[in-house]
Amino acid sequence: MRAAAASAGRGSALALVPTMGALHAGHLALVAAARRAAPVVAASIFVNPRQFGPHEDLASYPRDEEGDLAKLREAGCDLVWMPSVEVMYPPGSVTAVEVAGPPAEGWEGTHRPGHFRGVATVCAKLFLQTGAAVALFGEKDWQQLQVVRRMVRDLDLPVRIEPVPTVREADGLALSSRNRFLTAEERARAPRLAAELHRAAAALADRRPAAPVLSAAVEALTGAGFSVDYFALVEAESLRPIEALGDEPARLVAAARLGRVRLLDNIAVPPRSGG
Repeated sequence: MRAAAASAGRGSALALVPTMGALHAGHLALVAAARRAAPVVAASIFVNPRQFGPHEDLASYPRDEEGDLAKLREAGCDLVWMPSVEVMYPPGSVTAVEVAGPPAEGWEGTHRPGHFRGVATVCAKLFLQTGAAVALFGEKDWQQLQVVRRMVRDLDLPVRIEPVPTVREADGLALSSRNRFLTAEERARAPRLAAELHRAAAALADRRPAAPVLSAAVEALTGAGFSVDYFALVEAESLRPIEALGDEPARLVAAARLGRVRLLDNIAVPPRSGG
């Protein structure tokens, strides 16, 4: 991979789009952003076993190697890095990278213990394997984005992390590889999660206390058939929960199950207006 990157770039900077495959328009938006960020674009496809818990969907995670490669070729990706588990984690490999505080605490960190240790470890390895100068991450996985940013800062890794806005369907549903597992009836209900995020953001902009706004959103989603893991107002960078909208950047983050699919979403909340 390093030799291929050096040959393709001839000294130029490389932009990396890390993925687990099953690519959709959201991933291709990352590739488009990568093409604007650096002369050479690489994508990685690796379903990382270390970020899945013992009862999560590693075995059933969607895979489409041939389709993914065709999409990346059409999108103008120069290189694709597809390591095996044995290449990524050679026999005897025991080292892991862990962000042992905010922003990895709470939310996904609570509901998926060990998940961010797997994310941080594989991202550190991908950055070093490819020699990327910049890496592109979607804002849909907001907590993951902040964890990777924190890890890069703390370890002085020479890679710039660039966020890319969430890509959505016309009805507001955030794109995800797992959406293909929604039934037709569940797919019709799924946009309710984004709708409740926007409804809550509007209520908070009216200077309402956060707690009743968040409770109302959870109640609405539960009534619509969702099983809600969390629906919270947090500091944008640390993801610490906050009780009211202030002058600093904030985010509404949510995770909820609909049938067999766990949906994640988040939106920015404008700072409190004066008055």
